[in-house]
Amino acid sequence: MRLTRRIVSALVIGTLALGPAARPARASGPVVVFAAASLKNALDEASAAWTRETGKTARISYAGSNALAKQVEAGAPADLFISADRAWMDYVETAGLLKPDSRFDLLRNALVLIAPGPRNLGSDPQIALAPSLGTTLTHLLGGGKLAMATIDAVPAGKYGKAALEKLGAWDAVKGQVAQAENVRAALLLVARGEAPLGIVYATDAAADPSVHVLATFPSDSHPPIVYPAALLKDSHNPDAAVLLTFLRGPGARGAFERQGFTVIAAQSAGR
Repeated sequence: MRLTRRIVSALVIGTLALGPAARPARASGPVVVFAAASLKNALDEASAAWTRETGKTARISYAGSNALAKQVEAGAPADLFISADRAWMDYVETAGLLKPDSRFDLLRNALVLIAPGPRNLGSDPQIALAPSLGTTLTHLLGGGKLAMATIDAVPAGKYGKAALEKLGAWDAVKGQVAQAENVRAALLLVARGEAPLGIVYATDAAADPSVHVLATFPSDSHPPIVYPAALLKDSHNPDAAVLLTFLRGPGARGAFERQGFTVIAAQSAGR
């Protein structure tokens, strides 16, 4: 009996002496990413490239940047946040929910006016983004709806409203706007033919062959379309920083550029 106690005691002391380093390391789970809906095609491709390169995985939740920012604020577990505008990243940062010095501007985009179906060069109208735009849009809508993301919250909707206001067309069409929860939902309304016109990002239009672009809004008609990315303060996944670095590097550049994004060079990616 005494011998048994001595053996057990020795085993316990030996285990304690080894300390935490001897305990098996907890395997990291997938990196949880909250990303703007417009990033889906490009970020899915970039994430797959990262998995092939590292063997690590990411679980990506896509939605409007406003919805994602509110989820982060409410304590939803995530490692990375990529917003479609600076305002919602500012919101999260002001709440103290970003890891210090992890934020940077990752991508740029453009804003376009779209219609259903493949482009027909013989019959598609040439849209002049001029003072007559309101009249032109009203004519093309013909009583139908102009699909946009939510105009007072979702970045694509805010950019679209700003552009229409700058071009003097907002008052003419505001009563015909169909607001969707995010830009991909607005794209879907047009793709299905439920709305004759829509305002989305150029990358969204490029991702869906069932719509075509009628016009591109001038870059000075709305605030710069910039996608900032950052680590979230409560993330403890060591792979999160690795993925974030990959996304701003050459391994992900092709995925973003193939979808029509402009990658912001690291040396000029300041806010």
